[in-house]
Amino acid sequence: MEDRYMAYVGSYSYLGKAKGITCYDVDVKKGHFTERCEVEVDNSSYVINSHSLDRLYSIADEGVVAFRILPNGTLQRLNSVKINGLRGCHLSISPHDKYICVSGYHDGKMTVLSINPDGSVGRIKYEYYNSGYGSVAERNFRPHVTCCRFTPDVKYIMACDSGIDQVKIFRYHPNDENLVQVDAIRCERGSSPRFFRFSPDGKFLYLIYEVKNVIEVYKYDGGDRAPSFEKIQTIGTTSGRGEESMNAACAIRLSKDGKHVLVSNAGENTVTMFDRDTETGLLTYRSSMPISGDYPKDISFFPDGKHLAVANHQTNEITFFKIDYENALLIMSDRSVAVNQPNCIRFVKLPNQE
Repeated sequence: MEDRYMAYVGSYSYLGKAKGITCYDVDVKKGHFTERCEVEVDNSSYVINSHSLDRLYSIADEGVVAFRILPNGTLQRLNSVKINGLRGCHLSISPHDKYICVSGYHDGKMTVLSINPDGSVGRIKYEYYNSGYGSVAERNFRPHVTCCRFTPDVKYIMACDSGIDQVKIFRYHPNDENLVQVDAIRCERGSSPRFFRFSPDGKFLYLIYEVKNVIEVYKYDGGDRAPSFEKIQTIGTTSGRGEESMNAACAIRLSKDGKHVLVSNAGENTVTMFDRDTETGLLTYRSSMPISGDYPKDISFFPDGKHLAVANHQTNEITFFKIDYENALLIMSDRSVAVNQPNCIRFVKLPNQE
């Protein structure tokens, strides 16, 4: 029996052309989506699924909204919880599905909420406002938390702030009442760290910068009392053919086998492909390919790793490509699908039905 998948795409809804979350049936072999339905969420800027694959969470104007993913892939609303601040921009789930982290771009706030046994969103466990100043430019003058998540060993919570050019690191223990900062990755002034991911084995951190347009690679060791981050590489995210000040690295994804890294770039509107050495963690630049759209805000590997979906926020579409790893090519595999202002794409495997 073939595995079945759904794709959930979060969109802004303030223009009235999208309801919030669009649900798609996924053809893995062809690398394409077919729209199934829409679910109303006010301005779904990010969606994330639980590791158990039976829950979906979305940013909304009202806070965080939780859904049950039914066996056929449709969504059943569970609840919503306010985050005691301005609307978030990014979500992540702790490795054990007990907490959800909300990043606040507009107010520089990180919020960590508990997840109830039934998958609904619970109370706020931690909330932390960043402080300080960045560069003179308005976009990077004040705190903007763009990505926060637990480390793979669940020892720390990391908060990436593109406004003050830092990644703050907080110790985590379930009995702690408050977050205690134990370290920080201090980035170049005006570089705007945007997003980070860990390698599948949890040994390496990959941090992208939307103004500096690079990936920094770090060795990670959780340590006994404090973490260790050793920078081992800095490598550009763009083709280098255009004006770098007009580009912005948007999203980063690692393939399931950990052998490849893809980064999307607004401005030159490309996806850059890197080969990754799974032993050393180092990256090798392969190519930067056009994505036939404008502002690739998110990218996502298909479950088989052979195709790529690109959320083109400005041109209101998702484009699809077959990935040729050997020749470092992206080959358009099907027609694009129209969706208003897509922000994020999540693939979820559905339970097999007998």
